[in-house]
Amino acid sequence: MPQRGVLLVNLGSPASTSVTDVRRYLRDFLMDPYVIDSPWLVRKVVVSGFILPFRPKRTAQAYRRIWEANGSPLLRISESVRAELAQRVAFPVELAMRYGQPDIDSAVARLLDVGVDEILLIALYPHHADSTRTTTIEAVSQRLARQNPNVRLVVAPPFFDRADYLDALTGSIERAMPADSQLLLFSYHGLPERHITAADPTGTHCLKSADCCERASPAHATCYRHQVFATSRGVASRLGLTANQWRVSFQSRLGRLPWLKPYTDHFLNSLPGEGITRLTVVCPAFVADNLETLEEIGIAGRELFHDAGGETLTLIPCLNDTPAWVDALAAWCREIEAPAADAR
Repeated sequence: MPQRGVLLVNLGSPASTSVTDVRRYLRDFLMDPYVIDSPWLVRKVVVSGFILPFRPKRTAQAYRRIWEANGSPLLRISESVRAELAQRVAFPVELAMRYGQPDIDSAVARLLDVGVDEILLIALYPHHADSTRTTTIEAVSQRLARQNPNVRLVVAPPFFDRADYLDALTGSIERAMPADSQLLLFSYHGLPERHITAADPTGTHCLKSADCCERASPAHATCYRHQVFATSRGVASRLGLTANQWRVSFQSRLGRLPWLKPYTDHFLNSLPGEGITRLTVVCPAFVADNLETLEEIGIAGRELFHDAGGETLTLIPCLNDTPAWVDALAAWCREIEAPAADAR
Protein backbone atom coordinates (compact mmCIF):
# COMPACT_ATOMS: atom_id res chain seq x y z
CA MET A 1 0.00 0.00 0.00
CA PRO A 2 1.36 3.47 -0.85
CA GLN A 3 2.68 5.61 1.97
CA ARG A 4 0.39 8.62 1.89
CA GLY A 5 1.16 12.18 2.93
CA VAL A 6 -1.41 14.94 3.23
CA LEU A 7 -0.91 18.48 1.97
CA LEU A 8 -3.33 21.20 3.06
CA VAL A 9 -3.17 24.37 0.95
CA ASN A 10 -4.88 27.70 1.56
CA LEU A 11 -4.53 31.00 -0.25
CA GLY A 12 -2.05 32.84 1.98
CA SER A 13 -1.24 36.09 3.75
CA PRO A 14 1.49 38.71 3.55
CA ALA A 15 4.48 38.17 5.83
CA SER A 16 3.61 41.31 7.80
CA THR A 17 1.40 44.37 7.65
CA SER A 18 4.15 46.51 6.14
CA VAL A 19 3.27 48.07 2.80
CA THR A 20 6.33 46.38 1.28
CA ASP A 21 5.23 42.89 2.33
CA VAL A 22 1.64 43.52 1.33
CA ARG A 23 2.76 44.79 -2.08
CA ARG A 24 4.89 41.66 -2.59
CA TYR A 25 1.96 39.43 -1.63
CA LEU A 26 -0.47 41.27 -3.90
CA ARG A 27 1.99 41.15 -6.80
CA ASP A 28 2.31 37.37 -6.51
CA PHE A 29 -1.43 36.95 -6.17
CA LEU A 30 -2.59 39.33 -8.90
CA MET A 31 0.03 38.26 -11.44
CA ASP A 32 -1.36 34.72 -11.35
CA PRO A 33 -3.09 34.23 -14.73
CA TYR A 34 -5.87 32.33 -13.00
CA VAL A 35 -6.66 35.40 -10.89
CA ILE A 36 -6.46 38.07 -13.59
CA ASP A 37 -7.06 36.11 -16.76
CA SER A 38 -5.52 38.52 -19.24
CA PRO A 39 -2.38 38.15 -21.39
CA TRP A 40 0.83 38.63 -19.40
CA LEU A 41 1.60 42.09 -20.76
CA VAL A 42 -1.91 43.39 -20.09
CA ARG A 43 -1.86 41.85 -16.63
CA LYS A 44 1.53 43.41 -15.92
CA VAL A 45 0.35 46.87 -16.97
CA VAL A 46 -2.84 46.63 -14.92
CA VAL A 47 -1.16 45.26 -11.80
CA SER A 48 1.98 47.42 -11.87
CA GLY A 49 0.40 50.57 -13.24
CA PHE A 50 -3.07 50.70 -11.71
CA ILE A 51 -3.20 48.45 -8.63
CA LEU A 52 0.17 48.23 -6.87
CA PRO A 53 0.78 52.01 -6.69
CA PHE A 54 -2.38 52.44 -4.58
CA ARG A 55 -3.89 49.26 -3.17
CA PRO A 56 -1.04 47.97 -0.92
CA LYS A 57 -1.33 50.93 1.47
CA ARG A 58 -5.08 50.47 1.89
CA THR A 59 -4.76 46.71 2.19
CA ALA A 60 -1.95 47.02 4.75
CA GLN A 61 -4.19 49.25 6.86
CA ALA A 62 -6.95 46.66 6.68
CA TYR A 63 -4.57 43.88 7.74
CA ARG A 64 -3.48 45.95 10.73
CA ARG A 65 -7.05 45.91 11.99
CA ILE A 66 -7.03 42.10 12.32
CA TRP A 67 -3.34 41.21 12.76
CA GLU A 68 -2.51 39.28 15.89
CA ALA A 69 0.52 39.48 18.17
CA ASN A 70 1.99 36.39 16.49
CA GLY A 71 1.00 37.34 12.94
CA SER A 72 -1.66 36.34 10.44
CA PRO A 73 -4.91 34.87 11.82
CA LEU A 74 -5.24 32.75 8.70
CA LEU A 75 -1.79 31.24 9.19
CA ARG A 76 -2.30 30.63 12.92
CA ILE A 77 -5.65 28.93 12.36
CA SER A 78 -4.40 26.88 9.42
CA GLU A 79 -1.42 25.63 11.42
CA SER A 80 -3.75 24.65 14.26
CA VAL A 81 -5.88 22.67 11.80
CA ARG A 82 -2.76 20.94 10.48
CA ALA A 83 -1.63 20.01 13.99
CA GLU A 84 -5.08 18.77 15.02
CA LEU A 85 -5.44 16.75 11.82
CA ALA A 86 -2.02 15.16 12.32
CA GLN A 87 -3.26 13.85 15.67
CA ARG A 88 -6.21 12.12 14.00
CA VAL A 89 -4.61 10.38 11.02
CA ALA A 90 -1.74 7.98 10.48
CA PHE A 91 -0.21 10.15 7.75
CA PRO A 92 2.29 13.00 7.80
CA VAL A 93 0.43 16.28 7.31
CA GLU A 94 1.94 19.47 5.92
CA LEU A 95 0.56 22.95 5.35
CA ALA A 96 1.32 25.33 2.49
CA MET A 97 -0.01 28.60 1.14
CA ARG A 98 -0.51 29.23 -2.55
CA TYR A 99 1.09 32.66 -2.10
CA GLY A 100 3.54 33.45 0.68
CA GLN A 101 4.75 31.24 3.48
CA PRO A 102 4.84 28.35 4.22
CA ASP A 103 5.51 27.77 0.53
CA ILE A 104 4.47 24.78 -1.53
CA ASP A 105 8.03 23.78 -2.49
CA SER A 106 9.09 23.39 1.14
CA ALA A 107 5.92 21.55 2.16
CA VAL A 108 6.27 19.05 -0.69
CA ALA A 109 9.95 18.57 0.16
CA ARG A 110 9.10 17.79 3.79
CA LEU A 111 6.65 15.11 2.73
CA LEU A 112 9.15 13.58 0.33
CA ASP A 113 11.79 13.61 3.05
CA VAL A 114 9.71 11.24 5.17
CA GLY A 115 9.32 8.81 2.27
CA VAL A 116 5.78 9.28 1.01
CA ASP A 117 5.01 7.96 -2.44
CA GLU A 118 1.52 9.46 -2.64
CA ILE A 119 0.35 12.95 -1.68
CA LEU A 120 -3.29 13.76 -1.01
CA LEU A 121 -3.84 17.43 -1.81
CA ILE A 122 -6.73 19.06 0.03
CA ALA A 123 -7.18 22.55 -1.37
CA LEU A 124 -9.03 24.33 1.41
CA TYR A 125 -11.68 25.89 -0.82
CA PRO A 126 -15.12 24.24 -0.73
CA HIS A 127 -16.14 25.40 -4.22
CA HIS A 128 -14.43 25.13 -7.58
CA ALA A 129 -12.84 28.23 -9.05
CA ASP A 130 -9.85 28.47 -11.33
CA SER A 131 -8.51 31.33 -9.19
CA THR A 132 -8.37 29.08 -6.12
CA ARG A 133 -8.49 25.34 -6.85
CA THR A 134 -7.04 25.19 -10.36
CA THR A 135 -4.07 27.41 -9.62
CA THR A 136 -3.37 25.45 -6.43
CA ILE A 137 -3.54 22.07 -8.14
CA GLU A 138 -1.31 23.26 -10.97
CA ALA A 139 1.26 24.77 -8.59
CA VAL A 140 1.48 21.61 -6.47
CA SER A 141 1.67 19.41 -9.58
CA GLN A 142 4.55 21.46 -10.97
CA ARG A 143 6.51 21.45 -7.72
CA LEU A 144 6.02 17.73 -7.23
CA ALA A 145 7.03 16.96 -10.82
CA ARG A 146 10.28 18.86 -10.31
CA GLN A 147 11.11 17.21 -7.00
CA ASN A 148 9.95 13.64 -7.62
CA PRO A 149 7.75 12.80 -10.61
CA ASN A 150 7.32 9.22 -9.37
CA VAL A 151 5.16 10.32 -6.43
CA ARG A 152 1.45 10.20 -7.21
CA LEU A 153 -0.68 13.26 -6.57
CA VAL A 154 -4.28 12.59 -5.49
CA VAL A 155 -6.55 15.64 -5.45
CA ALA A 156 -9.54 15.82 -3.14
CA PRO A 157 -12.63 17.08 -5.01
CA PRO A 158 -14.55 20.22 -4.04
CA PHE A 159 -16.50 19.53 -0.86
CA PHE A 160 -19.31 22.08 -1.18
CA ASP A 161 -22.02 19.41 -0.88
CA ARG A 162 -20.38 16.83 1.38
CA ALA A 163 -22.67 16.03 4.27
CA ASP A 164 -19.93 16.22 6.92
CA TYR A 165 -18.82 19.66 5.69
CA LEU A 166 -22.41 20.92 5.63
CA ASP A 167 -23.05 19.46 9.08
CA ALA A 168 -19.96 21.17 10.50
CA LEU A 169 -20.92 24.48 8.88
CA THR A 170 -24.48 24.19 10.17
CA GLY A 171 -23.22 23.50 13.67
CA SER A 172 -21.01 26.59 13.62
CA ILE A 173 -24.03 28.73 12.66
CA GLU A 174 -26.28 27.18 15.28
CA ARG A 175 -23.74 27.93 18.00
CA ALA A 176 -23.35 31.61 17.12
CA MET A 177 -26.56 32.89 15.48
CA PRO A 178 -28.67 34.96 17.88
CA ALA A 179 -32.22 33.82 18.49
CA ASP A 180 -33.58 37.20 17.36
CA SER A 181 -31.69 37.28 14.05
CA GLN A 182 -33.98 38.28 11.20
CA LEU A 183 -31.88 37.07 8.27
CA LEU A 184 -28.94 34.78 7.55
CA LEU A 185 -26.79 36.18 4.76
CA PHE A 186 -24.43 33.74 3.02
CA SER A 187 -21.65 36.02 1.75
CA TYR A 188 -19.23 34.35 -0.66
CA HIS A 189 -16.05 35.65 -2.23
CA GLY A 190 -17.00 37.06 -5.60
CA LEU A 191 -15.71 36.15 -9.03
CA PRO A 192 -15.81 38.02 -12.35
CA GLU A 193 -18.69 36.71 -14.42
CA ARG A 194 -16.27 35.81 -17.20
CA HIS A 195 -14.52 33.37 -14.84
CA ILE A 196 -17.83 31.54 -14.54
CA THR A 197 -18.46 31.35 -18.29
CA ALA A 198 -14.84 30.43 -19.02
CA ALA A 199 -15.12 27.42 -16.67
CA ASP A 200 -18.28 26.18 -18.41
CA PRO A 201 -17.23 23.13 -20.49
CA THR A 202 -20.43 23.29 -22.51
CA GLY A 203 -20.04 26.96 -23.40
CA THR A 204 -23.82 27.25 -23.45
CA HIS A 205 -25.08 26.96 -19.88
CA CYS A 206 -23.55 29.20 -17.21
CA LEU A 207 -25.17 32.65 -16.86
CA LYS A 208 -27.25 32.02 -19.99
CA SER A 209 -30.52 32.02 -18.07
CA ALA A 210 -31.82 33.12 -14.68
CA ASP A 211 -32.25 29.50 -13.56
CA CYS A 212 -28.98 28.08 -14.94
CA CYS A 213 -27.81 26.97 -11.48
CA GLU A 214 -31.04 25.02 -10.90
CA ARG A 215 -31.12 23.18 -14.24
CA ALA A 216 -28.98 20.04 -14.39
CA SER A 217 -25.83 20.43 -16.47
CA PRO A 218 -22.29 19.02 -16.71
CA ALA A 219 -21.21 22.64 -16.17
CA HIS A 220 -22.09 22.38 -12.49
CA ALA A 221 -18.97 20.32 -11.81
CA THR A 222 -16.86 23.45 -12.33
CA CYS A 223 -19.43 26.18 -11.67
CA TYR A 224 -18.63 28.23 -8.60
CA ARG A 225 -22.03 29.95 -8.64
CA HIS A 226 -23.98 26.67 -8.75
CA GLN A 227 -21.86 25.23 -5.97
CA VAL A 228 -22.27 28.17 -3.56
CA PHE A 229 -26.04 28.01 -4.01
CA ALA A 230 -25.90 24.26 -3.32
CA THR A 231 -24.00 24.90 -0.08
CA SER A 232 -26.45 27.59 0.96
CA ARG A 233 -29.49 25.42 0.28
CA GLY A 234 -27.94 22.50 2.14
CA VAL A 235 -27.26 24.58 5.23
CA ALA A 236 -30.58 26.45 5.11
CA SER A 237 -32.40 23.11 4.94
CA ARG A 238 -30.49 21.77 7.93
CA LEU A 239 -31.30 24.93 9.88
CA GLY A 240 -34.97 24.73 8.92
CA LEU A 241 -34.96 28.21 7.37
CA THR A 242 -37.72 29.36 5.07
CA ALA A 243 -36.90 31.04 1.75
CA ASN A 244 -37.30 34.55 3.20
CA GLN A 245 -34.95 33.85 6.11
CA TRP A 246 -31.74 33.59 4.07
CA ARG A 247 -30.05 35.17 1.06
CA VAL A 248 -26.83 34.81 -0.93
CA SER A 249 -24.43 37.61 -1.86
CA PHE A 250 -20.86 38.08 -3.11
CA GLN A 251 -18.07 40.19 -1.62
CA SER A 252 -14.48 41.26 -2.35
CA ARG A 253 -14.86 42.42 -5.95
CA LEU A 254 -11.96 44.16 -7.68
CA GLY A 255 -12.00 46.39 -10.75
CA ARG A 256 -14.85 47.40 -13.02
CA LEU A 257 -15.69 44.16 -14.81
CA PRO A 258 -19.08 42.60 -14.02
CA TRP A 259 -18.80 40.33 -10.99
CA LEU A 260 -21.30 37.88 -9.55
CA LYS A 261 -24.29 39.64 -8.04
CA PRO A 262 -25.85 40.62 -5.71
CA TYR A 263 -23.01 42.41 -3.95
CA THR A 264 -22.65 42.01 -0.20
CA ASP A 265 -21.90 45.68 0.46
CA HIS A 266 -25.08 46.68 -1.40
CA PHE A 267 -27.08 44.33 0.80
CA LEU A 268 -25.48 45.67 3.98
CA ASN A 269 -26.44 49.17 2.90
CA SER A 270 -29.99 48.36 1.82
CA LEU A 271 -31.24 45.75 4.29
CA PRO A 272 -32.04 48.20 7.12
CA GLY A 273 -34.33 50.02 4.69
CA GLU A 274 -36.23 46.74 4.29
CA GLY A 275 -36.62 46.45 8.04
CA ILE A 276 -33.79 43.95 8.49
CA THR A 277 -31.82 45.46 11.39
CA ARG A 278 -30.61 42.26 13.13
CA LEU A 279 -28.44 40.42 10.63
CA THR A 280 -26.27 37.31 10.76
CA VAL A 281 -23.53 36.80 8.15
CA VAL A 282 -21.65 33.60 7.37
CA CYS A 283 -18.82 33.32 4.82
CA PRO A 284 -18.71 29.70 3.61
CA ALA A 285 -16.19 30.31 0.83
CA PHE A 286 -13.57 30.37 3.60
CA VAL A 287 -12.76 27.61 6.08
CA ALA A 288 -10.45 29.82 8.18
CA ASP A 289 -11.00 33.41 9.26
CA ASN A 290 -8.95 35.96 7.34
CA LEU A 291 -8.99 39.51 6.02
CA GLU A 292 -12.19 39.00 4.02
CA THR A 293 -14.14 37.73 7.02
CA LEU A 294 -12.64 39.54 10.00
CA GLU A 295 -12.09 42.97 8.42
CA GLU A 296 -14.25 43.19 5.31
CA ILE A 297 -17.37 41.84 7.04
CA GLY A 298 -16.63 41.93 10.77
CA ILE A 299 -15.33 45.52 10.86
CA ALA A 300 -15.97 47.45 7.64
CA GLY A 301 -19.18 45.58 6.83
CA ARG A 302 -20.54 46.03 10.33
CA GLU A 303 -19.78 49.76 10.17
CA LEU A 304 -21.60 50.03 6.82
CA PHE A 305 -24.61 48.15 8.18
CA HIS A 306 -24.78 50.31 11.32
CA ASP A 307 -24.42 53.53 9.32
CA ALA A 308 -27.38 52.42 7.17
CA GLY A 309 -29.54 51.94 10.26
CA GLY A 310 -28.78 48.36 11.23
CA GLU A 311 -28.70 47.41 14.92
CA THR A 312 -26.61 44.23 15.12
CA LEU A 313 -24.48 42.30 12.64
CA THR A 314 -23.34 38.93 13.93
CA LEU A 315 -20.44 37.41 12.00
CA ILE A 316 -20.35 33.62 12.25
CA PRO A 317 -16.75 32.42 12.70
CA CYS A 318 -15.37 30.22 9.95
CA LEU A 319 -14.95 26.52 10.65
CA ASN A 320 -11.38 27.25 11.78
CA ASP A 321 -10.10 24.39 13.96
CA THR A 322 -13.43 23.19 15.34
CA PRO A 323 -13.50 19.45 16.08
CA ALA A 324 -16.30 18.67 13.60
CA TRP A 325 -14.34 20.27 10.75
CA VAL A 326 -11.06 18.54 11.62
CA ASP A 327 -12.94 15.26 11.98
CA ALA A 328 -14.34 15.76 8.47
CA LEU A 329 -10.85 16.37 7.08
CA ALA A 330 -9.59 13.24 8.84
CA ALA A 331 -12.36 11.18 7.29
CA TRP A 332 -11.45 12.45 3.83
CA CYS A 333 -7.79 11.57 4.38
CA ARG A 334 -8.82 7.98 5.02
CA GLU A 335 -11.59 7.72 2.41
CA ILE A 336 -10.32 9.45 -0.72
CA GLU A 337 -8.48 7.03 -2.94
CA ALA A 338 -6.34 7.43 -6.02
CA PRO A 339 -8.26 6.80 -9.26
CA ALA A 340 -8.00 3.19 -10.39
CA ALA A 341 -6.35 4.33 -13.62
CA ASP A 342 -3.45 5.68 -11.56
CA ALA A 343 -2.80 2.43 -9.74
CA ARG A 344 0.66 1.01 -10.24
